[in-house]
Amino acid sequence: MGNNIVTENPNSIEVKDVVFSYDISDEESDKAPRYALDGISVSIEKGSYTAILGSNGSGKSTLAKIIDILEVPDSGKVVIFGKDAGDDNLFWDIRSNCCCVFQNPDNQIVGTIVEEDVAFGPENLGVPNPELRERVDQALKDVGLYELRHRDTSALSGGQKQKLAIAGALAMQPDILILDEATAMLDPSSRDDFLEIVEKMRAQKGLTLITITHDMTEALRCDKLVIVNKGKVAMEGAPEEIFMSDDLWQYGLKRPVKFNFAFEIAKLTDSKLTKEDLVSDETLTAALTKMLKKPGIKYPEYINHSEDKKEEREIILSVKDLSYTYDGSDVKALDNINLDIRKGEVLGIVGESGCGKTTLISHMNAIFRPVQGDVIVHTKDGDLSCKNKKDTMKIRQNVGLVFQYPEYQLFEETVFKDICYGLKKMGIPKTELSKMAYDAAMKVGLSTDEINSSPFELSGGQKRRAAMAGVLAMNPGILVLDEPASGLDPRGRQEMFAIIKSLRDSGTTIILVSHNMDEAAVNCDRICLIDGGKITAVGTPYELFQKERADELGIQIPRITRFSSLLKNELKNTWPDISFPEIEFNPEKEAQAVVRAVCRAGGADVK
Repeated sequence: MGNNIVTENPNSIEVKDVVFSYDISDEESDKAPRYALDGISVSIEKGSYTAILGSNGSGKSTLAKIIDILEVPDSGKVVIFGKDAGDDNLFWDIRSNCCCVFQNPDNQIVGTIVEEDVAFGPENLGVPNPELRERVDQALKDVGLYELRHRDTSALSGGQKQKLAIAGALAMQPDILILDEATAMLDPSSRDDFLEIVEKMRAQKGLTLITITHDMTEALRCDKLVIVNKGKVAMEGAPEEIFMSDDLWQYGLKRPVKFNFAFEIAKLTDSKLTKEDLVSDETLTAALTKMLKKPGIKYPEYINHSEDKKEEREIILSVKDLSYTYDGSDVKALDNINLDIRKGEVLGIVGESGCGKTTLISHMNAIFRPVQGDVIVHTKDGDLSCKNKKDTMKIRQNVGLVFQYPEYQLFEETVFKDICYGLKKMGIPKTELSKMAYDAAMKVGLSTDEINSSPFELSGGQKRRAAMAGVLAMNPGILVLDEPASGLDPRGRQEMFAIIKSLRDSGTTIILVSHNMDEAAVNCDRICLIDGGKITAVGTPYELFQKERADELGIQIPRITRFSSLLKNELKNTWPDISFPEIEFNPEKEAQAVVRAVCRAGGADVK
């Protein structure tokens, strides 16, 4: 829970009894202050790799700002490698050696050209040429943006902007690098590449890495986990210790998918896992193999999937021969896209950062008007063309779009007024407007207090719900969601996908842009893969994530499938003829499928 005494240790970051509260507005002056940090104490060793975990609003990002001296504590003490952060004379010395990459890259980009933005930090530190040139070029190469070094920063995709923010930090060559959801907008391949880069820097240069993340598998890469709850340290320890705990859910967290899989197998085989079992894939696979060899395992009930997903449904939106090139670029952002979206399905759109996903969905809502090709929305009153300006209002009533940064869509004094804005533009009578707004708010789980609050006082998850409610109020038949769970804690992600499932079940067609292959596999009926502005594959998760097909397409299969495959290979050593006809992307269901396969291989009665 932190050290009792703050020493000026040159080999650690020491935070002791830090209290911090954000300024209260004049309207709230009679209320007690809301503490973002409430007497928090934590120690982070130099050269270590620490993950700070917790639910949205727990105080994680505020703690990072305190360490980077972007905020000053109300009370308590912070010592950075023996230097008192409260000493004004040491301010620039500490700041110049500590960099923070935040979850929204737009808040960090200051240059108009990519290479100029990367140069901004080291240039302000007085780094001379040719070292400045070398630092900028190497940082851009490390994150895969070197070929785009002369591009306008405004022309980058969300994922590319995140890479740019990371490159700017790498060019500073800091002693401490703080990543605040820095990989949230990166595709799986880019995320792994980036983590390997910073981990290599840590090994070579003794960099101290602090990552704030909601990705539990990413947290497994760390030496130490610190769980923050209500501004205090609730738990800390090695990953294998923390993930043994059953208390994670109360902090908005859950175990990594492979551990959920493992604990389900332990339950089904009446066995127990130890923290030693969780240390590596090898130890975990060995423990699960031993469990599955136990005699007397009961055959788990098999619930057949609903067949209605296989029905060929009517086409509700068609993308026809769509191509698009941004001004000043000779590379097509979209290249002859043809895609049909079916009524009542959840269609996932996946691909690497900058592949054209956001450009494609921007055409679906007529934000971008087709120049070459068209997007047709099929309605009961006839077809609507995104090329036709006269159809724009009707298209936006039929196709709602929620961006990856919901705060860009919120602007009114209260959430209620924000939800009502679109309805007023549609000319909905006041007698109906209020009911429609509250119905939309209820669909996404907003409470009465939240509806009457300012949207800018809401947490990240609540802002996403408010933005969704504003779109849903107009009752669109199609809802397009760009990274709807990005930046949310695991509990918030689960609640968001429960909302999406409920909307789909009520007849809304969902188009879901995501970088998370695990979530796309579990929640989508079909997945559309885009690479370099072209569609390379469309199919069910089962079709796309078969290993041979995934290798052919060059995509990562879901994490649960990767780990489950390791276990299945081990089980074949015991039962050479074992077969696994069922493949599930939900970790608990996949565990049940594996146990069923073992029961069949061992001669159990199959019901």
